[in-house]
Amino acid sequence: MTKIVRVGVTFPPDLLRDFDETIGKIGYENRSKAVQDAVRMFVSEKKWLQEEKGTQAGVLMMLYDHEVRGLEDALTDVQHHHANIICSTMHIHLSERDCLEAIAVKGDAAEIRRLSDELTAKRGVKILKTMLISM
Repeated sequence: MTKIVRVGVTFPPDLLRDFDETIGKIGYENRSKAVQDAVRMFVSEKKWLQEEKGTQAGVLMMLYDHEVRGLEDALTDVQHHHANIICSTMHIHLSERDCLEAIAVKGDAAEIRRLSDELTAKRGVKILKTMLISM
């Protein structure tokens, strides 16, 4: 029998509302199962990215809150540090606060991974999805 560990998680109210609406539409009976599935997908995606090697090309899709103090400068600094693998960027204003940035990349998988990890870790980045193909 697998031991279950209870953890506490904090959510912004609007994210929790959206989460509850989404899992209700899908038919989840409780949050725990939905959170477990979400964490499994996150771990699976990150493990896959950690195992990739060689030259890759793809897109990093990042949603962030541009109202977070210092975030845009921090994101720009990270991207300048990895300019050798960034081919292009596209910035889209989604709302008064939210911006979507598509970052086209091509280069060594390990460096793309570092770029993705550095961007993801910034406070104010809501989500970052990495889509890569081997070359």
